[in-house]
Amino acid sequence: MAFSTIEVNADGALGRLTLNRPEKLNPLSLETLGELAEAARWFDERHEIKVVIVAGRGRAFSSGADVSSFALAPEDSRPPRKAADAGRVMAEAVESMRAITIASIHGHCVGGGVVLAAVCDLRLAAQSTRFSIPEVDLGIPLAWGGIPRLVREIGPAMTKELVLSCRPFTAEEGQGLGFINRVLPDQELDAAVESLAGELAAKSSLTLNATKLAVNAASREMASTSGSWSDADTLLGAFSDPESRRVGQEYLESLRR
Repeated sequence: MAFSTIEVNADGALGRLTLNRPEKLNPLSLETLGELAEAARWFDERHEIKVVIVAGRGRAFSSGADVSSFALAPEDSRPPRKAADAGRVMAEAVESMRAITIASIHGHCVGGGVVLAAVCDLRLAAQSTRFSIPEVDLGIPLAWGGIPRLVREIGPAMTKELVLSCRPFTAEEGQGLGFINRVLPDQELDAAVESLAGELAAKSSLTLNATKLAVNAASREMASTSGSWSDADTLLGAFSDPESRRVGQEYLESLRR
């Protein structure tokens, strides 16, 4: 399967989905979001695939949404609603995949990259990984259904703290909060992910899928993502809000100093 910003391949029961713009730390552009959703559908058409490893090539898992493409866009070129909704479409496509997904996280995992990790079934991280959710500093809300998914994993209080404060957090803290399944020494991450994928691929498709569906159904009872369709409207509202635009501009300028 040929894509421009990701790599997708399969070998027997194991699939791999790799973000492949390492020179930019694997940003989630509109093109990438569309390709991730298309890749999820591609895997679903191949019933022999039981496990898919989701990773990022190079120095990072993902630097998140490419804010230069929308956060400071001129008023007359604000993204249409369909573009603002692309992240939610991606998240739902990856989350609903039949295969068990394992996020292999290293380097930086930022903003939308945290949402991508959250929609995976299991998350393993290198010890040096640094997470952050900078959307509020950028003057935009965390969209793509990220809020209910974080509430499921780490609870409402910590979701508020991490999203509102935008402070970075470590892989160890993420594990303590219940977001990360395992933290590995950097040099052991790949082997641990491969080992876990192999263990799962040896199990029956029926029981893997039944377990995933049951857990996902229970998670939706805890915090439903059904209201995430409106995230795009809130996002578009932030693009046209003068204070939000000013805050985002000041934050980006502070990073350049």
